[in-house]
Order: sequence, then C-alpha cells, then structure tokens
Amino acid sequence: MFKKVTEKDIKTFIAICGEKSVFTEKAIREEYTHDEMIEYGAYAPEVVIECNTTEEISKVLKHCNEEMIPVTPRGSGTGLCGGAVALHGGVLLSTKKMNKILEIDKNTLTGVVEPGVLLLEFASVVNDMGLLYAPDPGEKSASLGGNVMTNAGGMRAVKYGVTRDYVKGMEVVLANGNIIEVGGKIAKNSSGYSLKDLLIGSEGTLVVVSKIYLKLLPKPNKMISLLIPFHDFKTCMDMVPVIMNLPNIPTTLEFMEQAVLEDSREYLGKTFPNNEYPAYLIVSYSGNNKKEIEDDYADCARICLEQGAVDVFISDTEERQEAVWSARGAFLEAIKSSTPEMDECDVVVDIDKVYDFLQFVNELSTQYQIRIRSFGHAGDGNLHIYVCKDDYSDDKWKVIVKACMDAMYAKAKEMKGQVSGEHGIGHAKKEYLRQSLDETQMELMKGIKQVFDPKGILNPGKIL
Repeated sequence: MFKKVTEKDIKTFIAICGEKSVFTEKAIREEYTHDEMIEYGAYAPEVVIECNTTEEISKVLKHCNEEMIPVTPRGSGTGLCGGAVALHGGVLLSTKKMNKILEIDKNTLTGVVEPGVLLLEFASVVNDMGLLYAPDPGEKSASLGGNVMTNAGGMRAVKYGVTRDYVKGMEVVLANGNIIEVGGKIAKNSSGYSLKDLLIGSEGTLVVVSKIYLKLLPKPNKMISLLIPFHDFKTCMDMVPVIMNLPNIPTTLEFMEQAVLEDSREYLGKTFPNNEYPAYLIVSYSGNNKKEIEDDYADCARICLEQGAVDVFISDTEERQEAVWSARGAFLEAIKSSTPEMDECDVVVDIDKVYDFLQFVNELSTQYQIRIRSFGHAGDGNLHIYVCKDDYSDDKWKVIVKACMDAMYAKAKEMKGQVSGEHGIGHAKKEYLRQSLDETQMELMKGIKQVFDPKGILNPGKIL
C-alpha cells in the first residue's frame, strides 16, 4: 500500500528542512522506535524529520501525500499506548524543535505555543506571570502538542477539566499539506461544526498540529492537601462520592493503595507522612488565601473522620506538599522499575463503581497469581492499572497478561465505562476500542478519517 522512502525523497526532505533536520539509517536514535511503553514493540522509521516551521510540515506532508509515504507525527514520545511509533516505516515527523512560547496574552488569558513546548516549561512560565495552565498530566516532560492530540487529563481534572477544555484554537496541517486554523483567542464559538474539538484527541491520525492557543486562568495563591488513610479500601472509595457532593469541588482527588505507596517510597528513597494503612485519598483545595479554603478542607476532614477515616494529615507547607505529591508523581516510574515488563490499563468508570472495578482487579490478581498495581483519579473514575511480569517466563506472561487485559476491558464495558480516560488508543489498545464500540460508531470514525486523510498516510495503524 505505502511506498518505501527513496534517495530522491530524502533529497526532497533535505531541500525542505535542511540536512541537519533529516536522519536516516544509523543516524536515527533508538528512542525514535518506541514510546514509554517499550513492551508494545520497536518500529524503526525509514527517515526522521525534525521540522522547524509550519511551512516545513506542510511541504513534507504534501510530498508524502503525493508519493503515498506514511507519516507518524511525534512530540516528546512519552505516550503509553504506542501512538507515536512508525508501524509502517516511512517518515517519523518530529515537532520537538518547534518549541517556542509565541505569546502570553494576559488580556485574553491566552497562551500561544508551538507543539514542541514541554508542559513543565509552559506551566512554569505562566506560573511566574501569576497565571495558571490548569491541565496537570503526570508526565511533565510531555509536549503540549502530544497532550492535545491525546486529550491528556491529569490530577487537576476533577475541578478544572482536561486538556480539551483549555484548547481555544489550533493551527493544523492537513494530510495534503493545506494549513488551516480552527478557533483562536476568541472565548466562544458556535459557528458550524467544532472541528477543533474533533481534532483534539485524534492522536495524529487526522492532522499535524503546528500551533496551539491555550486558555489560562488567574493563579490561585494557596493550595492545601489532605492525606487521608483508611483501614480498608471500601470505606476509602465510598468517601469519593461524598467528597464530590460537598459544596466546593476539590482541585484533586486521588486514590492509592499501600503497596503502590511502598513502591514509590522505595524508588524515591524518601519518607512519607504516613504509610501504615491499606488505602489512602489525597484531596486538595486551592484558593487565593488560606482562610478562603479553610472551610473547604475542614468540611472534608470532618466528614471523612465521621465516616471511617483513620486520620487526616494536613499538608499546608511547601515541604509537606512536596513529600505527598513527589510520591504520587513517582508511582508509574516506581512500578516500572520494580518489574522487567508490564502492561497498562487506563479505563474510566463511574466514580461510584471504582471500588467494584478494583475488587474485580484484585480477584484477577489472585486468580492468575500475578502482581497488579493500581492508582488513579478517584474524582473522575480514571484508573491506572499495571499488570507486572516479575519472574514469569515470556510464554506464560503473554498468556496471563492478555487474559487479565481482556477481562478488565470487558468489565469496563459491562460497567458502561470507556477504554481510555486520558492515555489514548494508539496501536496497543485499538482492538479493545473496537470491542467497546458498536459498528455504527466505528463506521463514523472511519468516515471522519477518510474525510481528513483520504489516502490514509497519517499515523496509519492507530486507533482504527
């Protein structure tokens, strides 16, 4: 179906982007063959092009579309479902060099960035200006373009929403090289179909994003977090709907099990305020001063203690906040470092079904005698579950991990949940997406793909 890249093509790419931006054969770094989940396989592109401008992206795509060369867009490569790997070879189009913050407009509360800007860099710059970029995905070294193309969530999604809610507009390049803008600095838009929202979360299968307009907020001056231990997981999870029904929604509402906390503590080599109990919630409230949020966290603490919490540890200093959130931020790396291989499930269910789903996961762990770690966003029902290979042989691991994944995704479907809450589908989870949707939905998605990319050159083999 696709054409192999020739020397003539490479000369064209060099003419467009310059010799220092085009890499072939041994010059292609190993990291470009996979994302963070090496377990999903390594796929070498025939050529890597690190584009510098929208115009370069446009010319590269125009050539590839004419020549039937597949193109895999890529940001920082921090994804967890094989979304930015070149399954069919061809061109891996990197936007990492397009890393300029173009504008911070305080009048319209808009940040304008290129797609290669890192989340941590942008968050720091706007923070220093007294502003807040609300989305807070766990992987801070991710690119903003990647965040937009996967509709990344994060720990502050409970109060503020996900990346989609903070994209005001985009400049994107179509598969044929045409450049269009959808949305912009404007605050509202009811003008026809929302192409912007259709493209967010499309994982590079419809367009390549080249500029992003992001919504900013005034920065809250104070945040206080509560670490709340429980004697058992059911009491812990039963508190989630109760907390969500309090007058003020928390900024974050996370759950974790003692085992994951121990993994993180060992990985970081740091102490933690408390690690004696089976289950924990981390709840935080933010506002402009301590007094403004005292009633919020006092109500939360009181009702948790009344309904079975062991204690409530208040983190109201920078040092205490760092102790809690550094441990939470290290969960994924801690689990990865503890096992030679793992697979991840990123399902989302109703918040009042989280306990039932995790009980099902524990039953799988017992049934298959395999270690499974879980944590996630209790306030929106997004669970991160990791099945760990540990000492199993390769053959036995493949059988067990598939059985566990099949069972968890089937359970999520039974509970009216979804395959992914924030990590996307990529190529690793597309079969589970197909199983979760009916034929009409799948055909609609295929039709959308056909409209934007009729030759199918953009990130082939992903999602559908």
